[in-house]
Amino acid sequence: MKRTIFTGRMKMADMIASNYDLILMLPRFGIPLGFGDKSVKEVCRERGVDENFFLTVCNIYTFDDYRPDDEEVARIENRLVVEHLQASHRYYIEERLPHLQHHLDHIADSAGEQQAAVLKKYFADYCREVRAHVRQEERNLEQMLEELRSGQGRAVSDHYLRSHDNIRDKLGDLTQIIYKYIPGERLNEEMMELVFDIMQLSRDLEKHAMIEELLLLPPEDYSLSEREQDVLELVAQGLSSKEIAERLNIAVNTVNTHRKSITRKTGIKSVAGLAVYVMLKKS
Repeated sequence: MKRTIFTGRMKMADMIASNYDLILMLPRFGIPLGFGDKSVKEVCRERGVDENFFLTVCNIYTFDDYRPDDEEVARIENRLVVEHLQASHRYYIEERLPHLQHHLDHIADSAGEQQAAVLKKYFADYCREVRAHVRQEERNLEQMLEELRSGQGRAVSDHYLRSHDNIRDKLGDLTQIIYKYIPGERLNEEMMELVFDIMQLSRDLEKHAMIEELLLLPPEDYSLSEREQDVLELVAQGLSSKEIAERLNIAVNTVNTHRKSITRKTGIKSVAGLAVYVMLKKS
């Protein structure tokens, strides 16, 4: 997609046409369809929606490389971000999961008793995990709101969940199971619809996480801590996580946490790449 940042002067219809996933975003702002040729600014004014925040969310949802600058983030009230995240939670729990459940049950029942039981259990477990994740996020959001009301300012990362990776990964696994291993002769169109719905929800969850990180969390310090430097040196030497744990007298899980942080901060995943990184840093 050509990167043309959305502005308030654009027609709302043109913006939606650039990314049809935004149609599913509009109800979370209380914006119904039927806005004719009105601009984004006009629609936001009519519906009492903060234009800057709305545009920021639409840009994040549409452009993978979009990052609001510090000035843009500073203009956005944390309260608006929290309310939007809460609206997204309601959308996932009250609309999308039941919608997926309806189609999955129909498809599972056509696949045979054993396959139906396995699929239904997988999705039931998944729904329980999502609801538990949302409940935890809601507790953090309520804490944020309380901090904002007490004048403590922007919430800190210690009080918020950063990761939705496990939830998205399980959705990806479900799509693989459906289109690889469930016979589609009878319900091929419904299976394709379900796969596309799951993919849309996965994209939505990814952008949901980005909004949290970009608009609620403070800017991340990408410098490596002293312990991360120690782990990096040993990774570059080819040591396993177990060997590093023994060398540094720490738990293997702690080593793996440091390794994930190193990858996030450097953008380098392979051992060979990290070895080169260490050599270049020393030169």
